[in-house]
Amino acid sequence: MPSKADPCSQPSLMHPDEAIALLLKQVNTVDDSEVVPLPQALGRVLAEDLASSIDLPPFNNSAMDGYAFRFDDLTSNDSLTLIGQSFAGHPFKGVPKPNTCIRIMTGAPVPDGYDTVQMQEKVEAKENSIFIETPKAKGTNVRYRGEEVKAGQKVLISGTQIGAAEMGVLATIGANQLRVTRQVKVAFFSTGDELRPVGTELAPGQIYDSNRYSIQGLLSRANVEWIDMGVIADDPEAIRHAFRNASANADMVLTSGGVSVGDADYTKQILDEEGEVTFWKLAIKPGKPFAFGHLGKAIFCGLPGNPVSSMVTFYKLVWPLLNKMQGLPQSKPLQLKAKLKGNLRKFPGRVEYQRGILTNNEDGEAEVCITGGQGSGMLTSMSLANCFVILSQEQGDTIDGTMVTVEPFNSVLC
Repeated sequence: MPSKADPCSQPSLMHPDEAIALLLKQVNTVDDSEVVPLPQALGRVLAEDLASSIDLPPFNNSAMDGYAFRFDDLTSNDSLTLIGQSFAGHPFKGVPKPNTCIRIMTGAPVPDGYDTVQMQEKVEAKENSIFIETPKAKGTNVRYRGEEVKAGQKVLISGTQIGAAEMGVLATIGANQLRVTRQVKVAFFSTGDELRPVGTELAPGQIYDSNRYSIQGLLSRANVEWIDMGVIADDPEAIRHAFRNASANADMVLTSGGVSVGDADYTKQILDEEGEVTFWKLAIKPGKPFAFGHLGKAIFCGLPGNPVSSMVTFYKLVWPLLNKMQGLPQSKPLQLKAKLKGNLRKFPGRVEYQRGILTNNEDGEAEVCITGGQGSGMLTSMSLANCFVILSQEQGDTIDGTMVTVEPFNSVLC
């Protein structure tokens, strides 16, 4: 747990890479698991290795529409006698004989005794006589039993997140029940008397509660079970009750706002009383203030209150924590170089994640431009963007044409 001796308690700004390394050391993978039916498995994480109980393919089958025959018969004949057909789900029921062939469709079983398939475009049919151009080799256009997977072979390993392709693989091997990691539960809420629900009129000094909707969207993309606790009034006992309720029912408690040094509210006071939480100052823009610690058995993450800051810190700090809690492997986001279109203002001192639009020019070169105003309260800068333009901590102003590092958004932010 964080302590006064931790680097995060020091007044100097911490690089985000250092911060995430420290955070990951303090988070464990959820070790509970459950069995779910295949249709409910999308997005879940396998809790055990999974082997196939059958060969893939389960039988020799044709990769083409055409004719199946014995390759060696072509050494003495240029024509074969047609004796039947094999369609998908309706295999040939006769007995293959020398100098014969059958009509066959893609995916249909190739009978024992035949070993090659010629595509129909290279075959001339005259009544029951089939004239075949010599194929390249024996076995052409035949997919052999077990050539992809042998029965007993491992097909997916523990820690694999089940996507659309994995759903297909699991169905192919007939896996209808799967043991997966229990979904991580995240409780979140907003605090502030100035926050109003959408659909109501604003009084002077009031704003709509937007961060909670952004957080809900991010959590939905992160494949966790989220608990929306709404807006909590600026009342010490209401906030205390919310923290206790959230920590009793969730693996992570997530809030936005109330973690800045100058915040004059009750959130930090109650956190100090109810848990062990440290307030971090990160060398990141937007998103310098961040809080992390424990409330009972739950992890606590406090995001900054500005909308863009909240999303950036979730993406860079909270999302990797959720991945580890789910048992997913850590992987660095894809980054690439692109030519900057326009000039950028930046003061050295913090890593900046400016919102950009990544495109290819007529020559196929990657180019990126900024979405306009980059203020931490301008949420439209996130909506318009498809990537971050990452400017290093020591970097200053950047001019048009400079090659810069960009990080395309992944599914969490899309």
